[in-house]
Amino acid sequence: MKKYDVIVVGGGAAGLACAVALSQSGNIKVLVIEAGARAGKKLSATGNGQGNIGNMDMSSEHYRSGNLNIVADIAVRGSAADSVRSRIFGPMLYKCDSVGRIYPQSLQASSLTDILLRRLSDGGAELLLSAKVTNIKKGFIVYCGDRQFDTDFVVLATGGRAQKQYMTDGSSYKLAQAFGHSVTPLYPAIVQLKTDTRYIKGLKGIRVNCAARAYVDGILKKETVADIIFTEYGVSGNAAFYLSSALSARGGILEIDFLPDYSKESIVKVLKDRLGGGTSYPDVLCGIVHNQIARAVIARAGECDVNKIAALLKNFTLEVIGTLGFDYAQVTQGGINMGEVTPNLESRFCKNLYFAGEILDVDGDCGGYNLHWAFASGIAVADDIISKLKNKYEADR
Repeated sequence: MKKYDVIVVGGGAAGLACAVALSQSGNIKVLVIEAGARAGKKLSATGNGQGNIGNMDMSSEHYRSGNLNIVADIAVRGSAADSVRSRIFGPMLYKCDSVGRIYPQSLQASSLTDILLRRLSDGGAELLLSAKVTNIKKGFIVYCGDRQFDTDFVVLATGGRAQKQYMTDGSSYKLAQAFGHSVTPLYPAIVQLKTDTRYIKGLKGIRVNCAARAYVDGILKKETVADIIFTEYGVSGNAAFYLSSALSARGGILEIDFLPDYSKESIVKVLKDRLGGGTSYPDVLCGIVHNQIARAVIARAGECDVNKIAALLKNFTLEVIGTLGFDYAQVTQGGINMGEVTPNLESRFCKNLYFAGEILDVDGDCGGYNLHWAFASGIAVADDIISKLKNKYEADR
């Protein structure tokens, strides 16, 4: 049975970041075990294939977790974003868009995976593909079917339950549960929203920039200014993705403001002036909003009442009744209970067992936050293991 210092289970963003940091630090024997035929497959698709790997606006407000203090220490306070990217990618040029999202200059996510795999190989780490870990015994013995591997440290970076095409169907939580860990309730996040469609029939495919707000039990939970795309089941687009973390678990009310730059009073005045100038009621919104949206608003108003029409333009509500589910979600909300790990993401139940990335009860907003958490948490785990190995080597001298 071959012996390794560290076995990283999962060849996604967190696992690769951890393995690269470990392999670049010295003579550490590292094995990455990936269930899929390719490592970094999900990373290669991020940001619509352009590689949105971070954001200029880093704060814990963009994350949800059972322990935001740990998230803040690792992803915000404890590791500058530039330092995280430098540790895993080396020298690199990046570009930032108008809303702060950070991409590689190449705008090619797959090139980031290429860099990680090359640095992994250069550091002497091994990569085992198409191998699903079926069991881990204390000590540790890692089982992949009839194959067994011996190691001093195990890092579980298997991802969550979102997008099972990346071999993340949630089945790997049982590896942690075997050591006594619990999994918080799981919900799809950064996902399309299913809504009541009575008032949006005929709007399929229309994209509109708007202000959007999420209410749960009448309480405002999140708000944003972004695009919404109407669909046959409800809404998609960046606004829907952003608000989904608030609405996924219990549903709620999606409120759309089609004209965020204008007050209700200013809209009422324009509509009154139009009607007074001879514009027919069905055409009163022509040129103000998309014609099909205009028809939907007027139909919902049901009468020639400019106050009611203006109110709907500013407050077009849809009941959220669900999401498209984990197969369409970009990330999992929930995961390994953060009360069961140390600030260094080591298990409180089993020494030298660590967690990194989406497997933990941490999820971030759309815009590079989840990948930054993956990278930062992978490095945090690697640094703690490196420190332990250094102390061990010094004690053995």
